[in-house]
Amino acid sequence: MQVESRFNFAGKLGHMRNDRQKRPPAILFLCLGNICRSPLAEGAARAAFRRAGIDATIDSAGTGDWHVGHAPDRRAQAEARRRGADISDLRARLLVRDDFYRFDLILAADGTNLADALALRPADATAEVTLMLDMVPGRAGESVADPYYGADEGFAVTWDDVDAVAAALVAAARG
Repeated sequence: MQVESRFNFAGKLGHMRNDRQKRPPAILFLCLGNICRSPLAEGAARAAFRRAGIDATIDSAGTGDWHVGHAPDRRAQAEARRRGADISDLRARLLVRDDFYRFDLILAADGTNLADALALRPADATAEVTLMLDMVPGRAGESVADPYYGADEGFAVTWDDVDAVAAALVAAARG
């Protein structure tokens, strides 16, 4: 399903960059259980923003409650470690209404997560909500690969996707 992004992320992050003295940009990554895709995205984004020297609030959440309180999948942790990021301290949590005010951007891994988030989004919410890969040129409307039921190698594909998202976020934040 090809979906065109409704948001100007470069403009949004540019505004946040100009407003940085007030608070850093706040980005929430969202997937189903918050143990594979969104914690990998959180780890990739934290590393990318740190390397760029840009302060940002970065978190992740899920739309399902099966894994609340659990660490990321061991295979996600292994892939993140292989790429130089430690996500072992993260714990799965649910998306909550307050997230729509606390974060500037909520980036969903796939269309189902996006629909779930939009259904929960309050009418007066301040967060913009869209797909993660809408940030990456030529990838708008695509889903981040879900490695949960596949082989360990699937986690490398997922990392590549979320690392591209992180790089695009940093580039947009820099202007």
